Amino acid sequence: MAAPRPLSDDDRDRIRELAKQGLSCNAIAKELGRAPSVISRASTKMGVTFDRSQTKAATEAHALDAAAKRALLSSHLIDDALKIRAQLWEPCVAFNFGGRDNTYAEHNMERPDFAAQEKILRSMAIAVEKSLRLTDYDTGDDAAKVGSLLGSLFGSLQEKHGTGD
Repeated sequence: MAAPRPLSDDDRDRIRELAKQGLSCNAIAKELGRAPSVISRASTKMGVTFDRSQTKAATEAHALDAAAKRALLSSHLIDDALKIRAQLWEPCVAFNFGGRDNTYAEHNMERPDFAAQEKILRSMAIAVEKSLRLTDYDTGDDAAKVGSLLGSLFGSLQEKHGTGD
């Protein structure tokens, strides 16, 4: 493969002109049919800088969009945690499939048994914890207080209903 031809004085003048017009390094490279690295090196040697305001604005917009998505997801996770928590004291159906005859049996209950309540609390805690991590990513708030609160809530439920059923 042949080595690329060196930049001519006309090429350098064109780089200066296109940079003054606000074209990016990549756009100038495309215009001149050169590699962006060639344009970048030549620009640096010539003291030509590129307007990076569009890149900066696009990066900032992307960061804001991502933060908005994290906030929305965090809000949805809190909503999910509330829905999950409501199941702690709602009537439910316990069921079983199986046996030699592959039978189905169900039983209506006033509320979930302790094991099911424990699973409900764990699911709720995970949703809250993940929501807090998303919020903490943008705000730097300490989520440990809420984790401690959830731990206390879980401990209280264990004390009230025992650890077996």
